[in-house]
Amino acid sequence: MQISLTLNGKKITEEIADDLLLIDFVRNHGCYSVKRGCETSNCGLCTVFLDEKPVLSCSVLAARADGHKVDTLEGLQEEAEEFGSFIAGQGAEQCGFCNPGMIMNAIALFRENPDPSDDEIREYLAGNLCRCSGYEGQLRGIHDFLEYKRKGGAR
Repeated sequence: MQISLTLNGKKITEEIADDLLLIDFVRNHGCYSVKRGCETSNCGLCTVFLDEKPVLSCSVLAARADGHKVDTLEGLQEEAEEFGSFIAGQGAEQCGFCNPGMIMNAIALFRENPDPSDDEIREYLAGNLCRCSGYEGQLRGIHDFLEYKRKGGAR
């Protein structure tokens, strides 16, 4: 089947297999920030934005993205770099494997709720598996970032 979508701002039309997963489609187009983890929609490593909403690309057929906009971390570099430095500043990036999914979901959180409570942050990031940390570093990094934004982007 043929699909047409916008991936990180670039229009792509391609013939695909009916059973091709979105994770495989974006990785085939060089979006290696999207990772395979559990392949059961439980770890958050494969998070992409489909029309600005986070979805787990390991559980979405590429055909479902036909006519839609898909963004990966590669397409959100400015936002990702700005926030990612706060996670790194707390030592929460340790191995770095979970960072792309964590950052994608944090960006979605910030877009939807610029002043979340701790419970809202934890709820929003609950589907992101990190085996290195206890998530407290990420939480501190999010708080630091939100404070930075409240101050108008001044450290």
